[in-house]
Parts: sequence; C-alpha cells; structure tokens
Amino acid sequence: MPVNPKKSLGQNFLSDNNIIKKIINVSKISSNDVVLEIGPGTGNLTKFIISQKPKKIIVIEKDQNLANILKKQFSNKIEIITNDIFKMPNDFYSGKKFLILGNLPYNISTKILTNLCLNDHLSVSKMILMFQKEVAERIIADTHSKEYGRITILSKWKFDVKKVTDVKPNSFFPKPKVDSMVLEFIPKKKIHKVKDPKNIKKITKIFFNQRRKMIKRPINLLFKNYQFDYKKFNIIPSDRPQNIDVDRYLEIVNEYESLES
Repeated sequence: MPVNPKKSLGQNFLSDNNIIKKIINVSKISSNDVVLEIGPGTGNLTKFIISQKPKKIIVIEKDQNLANILKKQFSNKIEIITNDIFKMPNDFYSGKKFLILGNLPYNISTKILTNLCLNDHLSVSKMILMFQKEVAERIIADTHSKEYGRITILSKWKFDVKKVTDVKPNSFFPKPKVDSMVLEFIPKKKIHKVKDPKNIKKITKIFFNQRRKMIKRPINLLFKNYQFDYKKFNIIPSDRPQNIDVDRYLEIVNEYESLES
C-alpha cells in the first residue's frame, strides 16, 4: 500500500536503520517492558522494537491509512490504537508503566512532551523521543542560556534529560528542512512535589511571555497584594526569567499554591 506523507500531520518517517539501532540500543528494552510508541508511521522503528521481544507493544497512530498498514504488516504482534495522542483517556495510562519511544511530529512535539510531563496518571521507566534539533536544544538547555525556557523547566521537573544523537534530514522520508535530535528522558528518583502540575505551566508562561524583561513584573502579576520575599528564593528583582533555575521555579510554584489555598 503506497504511503503519501501528510504535511498536515507533520509526517517525516525515520528510515535510517543506523539511527533506529541507536534508539533501540539506548532503550535497553527488556521482556518486562510495556513499550508505547507514539506515531509509529510506517513501522520502521516498530519492527526493531518487536525484535527485542518486550512484554507488550502498544502504538498510537492517528492516521487511519497508516494504522491499516501497521495492522497488515505486524498483525497481532502489536496493539494499535487509532487515536489522537491528546484524546487518550486517563485510564489508558493508569496502572501501567511504559517505556515510551517516538519520532514526534515537529509541529506538535512540544505539546506532546508537555502533556507527558504534566500527566499525573502516567508512569514511565524511560522515554526516548525525537525532536527538531532547535526544540531539543531548548529541552536540554542550561540556566542563563538563550535556549532555556518553559519546556526546559517542564522536562527537567520530572526527568534527567540527555542527548542521544543528532539526526540529519537524509535519515527521513520525506527529508525535513531541519536537523533533528534524539533525547533520553530518565525519571528522577525524587520529584519536587506541587499540588497541581498545571501551575508549573501557568507560572512559566507568565515568566517567559517576556523573557527579556526583569522578573519583577511577572512576580507582581502572580503575587498581587502579597509582599514577595526575593531573598527567600535567592533571586533578585532584576533577574531575567532564564537566570532562575528549575528548582527555584518549582519553589515559586509552591509559594503560589500556598497562597491560593
């Protein structure tokens, strides 16, 4: 069955076996793993996942045409869910631990990652995900760098993130116009507790809406009618959003939540 990649779905299929093998090697799939592949496309990576003999393989593929191809190709070796990743119910994630793999569509990759990070029902052993290189550099960015931002904080709240490999356009069909990067996400042993993860999203949005401005303005927006204690957080009003590390942001979220309740 011929495949015409859909630009509207950001479809660029990974076709380079060397890159696929690197992803498989770093995944360290065992016979106990339940592997969740997001956007399997034509099944190039899926085929290698099957060869590792995990306990179960679930793939989420929005495109019905591709889901049909996967069904013909792999039959009962995988469970195929034809759905939008953003419409998956919470009970799908509950009570399971996933090893998540995915060549994420560029146009929604940050939204997918944000949802995975904020999902209270999701438990993972590891995630190996592909992003546009520019997005990946924002995810792994250090404090004080121009790449450091909201997606850095959301990712590093729950995960230790590191680069696996760069990926050139000729590793895909069709070739994208940009380079890509594979990242490995390992869950942190100790996660900073917040009452509502959505507050991380909300607060970082307020800070990074004007990333070149001093933090005094977002602080005043968040803490109206309250004398915010900058010294308590070891920050100063003239700091910029990219000068504040992940732990400080999470402490600010805690402060915000304590005043809300």
